[in-house]
Amino acid sequence: MKKKKHWYDYLWIWAIIYFALGFFNILFAWFGMIDFLVPLGIAIFGGNKFFCNHLCGRGQLFSKLGGDLKCSRNKSTPRWMSSKWFKYGFLIFFLTMFGNMVFQTYLVGAGASSLREAIKLFWTFRVPWGWTYTAGTVADWVAQFSFGFYSLMLTSLLLGLIVMVLYKPRTWCAFCPMGTMTQGICKLKNNGK
Repeated sequence: MKKKKHWYDYLWIWAIIYFALGFFNILFAWFGMIDFLVPLGIAIFGGNKFFCNHLCGRGQLFSKLGGDLKCSRNKSTPRWMSSKWFKYGFLIFFLTMFGNMVFQTYLVGAGASSLREAIKLFWTFRVPWGWTYTAGTVADWVAQFSFGFYSLMLTSLLLGLIVMVLYKPRTWCAFCPMGTMTQGICKLKNNGK
Protein backbone atom coordinates (compact mmCIF):
# COMPACT_ATOMS: atom_id res chain seq x y z
CA MET A 1 0.00 0.00 0.00
CA LYS A 2 1.37 3.41 -0.99
CA LYS A 3 1.97 5.92 1.80
CA LYS A 4 -0.42 8.88 1.73
CA LYS A 5 1.36 12.11 0.80
CA HIS A 6 1.05 15.15 3.06
CA TRP A 7 1.70 18.80 2.17
CA TYR A 8 4.96 18.68 4.12
CA ASP A 9 6.30 15.81 1.98
CA TYR A 10 7.08 18.44 -0.65
CA LEU A 11 9.20 20.73 1.53
CA TRP A 12 12.34 19.57 -0.29
CA ILE A 13 11.22 22.12 -2.89
CA TRP A 14 11.58 24.82 -0.20
CA ALA A 15 15.28 23.93 0.20
CA ILE A 16 15.89 24.38 -3.54
CA ILE A 17 13.91 27.64 -3.68
CA TYR A 18 15.74 29.03 -0.64
CA PHE A 19 19.21 28.48 -2.10
CA ALA A 20 18.14 29.69 -5.55
CA LEU A 21 16.64 32.91 -4.17
CA GLY A 22 19.78 33.58 -2.09
CA PHE A 23 21.93 33.06 -5.16
CA PHE A 24 20.15 35.91 -6.93
CA ASN A 25 19.44 38.17 -3.95
CA ILE A 26 21.33 37.62 -0.72
CA LEU A 27 18.61 39.27 1.38
CA PHE A 28 16.47 36.15 0.92
CA ALA A 29 18.96 34.45 3.27
CA TRP A 30 16.84 35.78 6.15
CA PHE A 31 14.14 33.24 5.23
CA GLY A 32 16.54 30.59 6.52
CA MET A 33 15.75 31.77 10.03
CA ILE A 34 12.53 29.79 9.62
CA ASP A 35 14.68 26.66 9.65
CA PHE A 36 16.27 27.83 12.91
CA LEU A 37 13.28 29.13 14.82
CA VAL A 38 10.56 26.61 13.89
CA PRO A 39 12.47 23.48 15.04
CA LEU A 40 13.42 25.20 18.30
CA GLY A 41 9.81 26.31 18.83
CA ILE A 42 8.45 22.83 18.17
CA ALA A 43 11.01 21.27 20.53
CA ILE A 44 10.41 23.86 23.28
CA PHE A 45 6.63 23.93 23.11
CA GLY A 46 5.86 20.47 21.71
CA GLY A 47 8.68 18.48 23.26
CA ASN A 48 9.26 16.54 20.04
CA LYS A 49 11.29 16.44 16.84
CA PHE A 50 8.37 16.81 14.43
CA PHE A 51 10.38 19.33 12.42
CA CYS A 52 13.32 16.96 11.87
CA ASN A 53 11.06 14.02 11.08
CA HIS A 54 8.57 15.77 8.81
CA LEU A 55 9.27 19.43 8.04
CA CYS A 56 13.00 19.63 7.30
CA GLY A 57 13.30 20.49 3.62
CA ARG A 58 17.03 19.81 3.63
CA GLY A 59 16.58 16.27 5.02
CA GLN A 60 13.87 15.65 2.45
CA LEU A 61 16.14 16.95 -0.32
CA PHE A 62 18.86 14.50 0.76
CA SER A 63 16.27 11.68 0.75
CA LYS A 64 15.06 12.71 -2.70
CA LEU A 65 18.56 12.99 -4.22
CA GLY A 66 20.16 10.09 -2.36
CA GLY A 67 17.20 7.71 -2.24
CA ASP A 68 14.80 8.41 -5.10
CA LEU A 69 17.47 9.59 -7.57
CA LYS A 70 20.10 7.08 -6.33
CA CYS A 71 22.85 9.70 -5.83
CA SER A 72 23.99 7.96 -2.65
CA ARG A 73 26.31 5.00 -2.23
CA ASN A 74 23.93 3.99 0.58
CA LYS A 75 26.79 2.82 2.80
CA SER A 76 26.39 2.69 6.57
CA THR A 77 27.08 5.95 8.36
CA PRO A 78 30.32 5.67 10.33
CA ARG A 79 29.57 5.21 14.01
CA TRP A 80 31.73 8.16 15.03
CA MET A 81 29.49 10.56 13.04
CA SER A 82 26.55 9.82 15.30
CA SER A 83 28.60 9.57 18.48
CA LYS A 84 27.82 11.99 21.30
CA TRP A 85 31.29 13.57 21.26
CA PHE A 86 31.13 14.30 17.52
CA LYS A 87 27.53 15.58 17.54
CA TYR A 88 28.10 17.91 20.47
CA GLY A 89 31.56 18.90 19.24
CA PHE A 90 30.10 19.83 15.86
CA LEU A 91 27.26 21.70 17.58
CA ILE A 92 29.77 23.73 19.63
CA PHE A 93 31.81 24.44 16.50
CA PHE A 94 28.68 25.43 14.57
CA LEU A 95 27.42 27.69 17.37
CA THR A 96 30.86 29.31 17.54
CA MET A 97 30.68 30.05 13.81
CA PHE A 98 27.12 31.36 14.23
CA GLY A 99 28.24 33.55 17.14
CA ASN A 100 31.12 34.89 15.07
CA MET A 101 28.70 35.71 12.26
CA VAL A 102 26.42 37.58 14.69
CA PHE A 103 29.44 39.44 16.09
CA GLN A 104 30.56 40.46 12.57
CA THR A 105 27.01 41.67 11.93
CA TYR A 106 27.17 43.70 15.16
CA LEU A 107 30.51 45.26 14.12
CA VAL A 108 29.03 46.34 10.78
CA GLY A 109 25.92 47.70 12.52
CA ALA A 110 28.06 49.61 15.04
CA GLY A 111 30.16 51.10 12.25
CA ALA A 112 33.36 49.40 13.44
CA SER A 113 33.61 47.26 10.31
CA SER A 114 32.49 47.60 6.71
CA LEU A 115 30.14 45.32 4.79
CA ARG A 116 31.87 42.30 3.26
CA GLU A 117 29.91 41.08 0.25
CA ALA A 118 31.24 37.54 0.17
CA ILE A 119 30.13 34.03 0.98
CA LYS A 120 32.56 31.87 2.97
CA LEU A 121 32.31 28.19 2.13
CA PHE A 122 33.41 25.77 4.84
CA TRP A 123 34.12 28.84 7.01
CA THR A 124 37.35 29.34 5.05
CA PHE A 125 37.02 29.82 1.30
CA ARG A 126 35.86 33.32 0.33
CA VAL A 127 33.58 33.39 -2.71
CA PRO A 128 32.77 36.87 -4.09
CA TRP A 129 29.00 37.18 -4.22
CA GLY A 130 28.62 40.89 -5.02
CA TRP A 131 26.01 40.52 -7.77
CA THR A 132 23.40 39.39 -5.26
CA TYR A 133 23.13 42.72 -3.45
CA THR A 134 22.86 46.37 -4.37
CA ALA A 135 24.58 48.43 -1.69
CA GLY A 136 22.29 50.76 0.19
CA THR A 137 19.14 48.70 -0.39
CA VAL A 138 18.96 47.96 3.35
CA ALA A 139 21.12 48.78 6.36
CA ASP A 140 24.62 47.29 5.99
CA TRP A 141 24.18 45.09 9.07
CA VAL A 142 21.07 43.47 7.51
CA ALA A 143 23.09 42.63 4.39
CA GLN A 144 26.07 41.44 6.48
CA PHE A 145 23.83 39.02 8.38
CA SER A 146 22.49 37.80 5.03
CA PHE A 147 25.95 37.04 3.68
CA GLY A 148 27.02 35.32 6.89
CA PHE A 149 23.85 33.31 7.32
CA TYR A 150 23.78 32.19 3.69
CA SER A 151 27.40 31.09 4.13
CA LEU A 152 26.39 28.88 7.08
CA MET A 153 23.39 27.46 5.26
CA LEU A 154 25.29 26.78 2.03
CA THR A 155 28.22 25.21 3.89
CA SER A 156 25.92 22.89 5.82
CA LEU A 157 24.11 21.98 2.57
CA LEU A 158 27.43 21.10 0.92
CA LEU A 159 28.54 19.04 3.93
CA GLY A 160 25.19 17.24 3.83
CA LEU A 161 25.52 16.54 0.10
CA ILE A 162 29.06 15.15 0.56
CA VAL A 163 28.04 12.73 3.32
CA MET A 164 24.85 11.89 1.39
CA VAL A 165 26.92 10.73 -1.59
CA LEU A 166 29.45 8.82 0.56
CA TYR A 167 27.01 7.18 2.98
CA LYS A 168 23.23 6.99 3.48
CA PRO A 169 21.04 9.79 2.08
CA ARG A 170 20.27 11.43 5.44
CA THR A 171 23.69 10.99 7.08
CA TRP A 172 23.75 14.75 7.73
CA CYS A 173 20.85 14.24 10.14
CA ALA A 174 23.11 12.13 12.38
CA PHE A 175 25.11 15.23 13.38
CA CYS A 176 22.96 18.18 12.23
CA PRO A 177 23.37 20.99 14.77
CA MET A 178 19.64 21.78 14.76
CA GLY A 179 18.82 18.12 15.31
CA THR A 180 21.30 17.91 18.17
CA MET A 181 19.88 21.07 19.78
CA THR A 182 16.25 20.00 19.43
CA GLN A 183 17.07 16.53 20.74
CA GLY A 184 18.70 18.09 23.81
CA ILE A 185 15.72 20.38 24.35
CA CYS A 186 13.29 17.46 24.03
CA LYS A 187 15.27 15.40 26.56
CA LEU A 188 15.26 18.28 29.05
CA LYS A 189 11.58 18.97 28.51
CA ASN A 190 10.46 15.35 28.68
CA ASN A 191 12.65 14.49 31.70
CA GLY A 192 10.99 17.33 33.61
CA LYS A 193 7.56 15.70 33.30
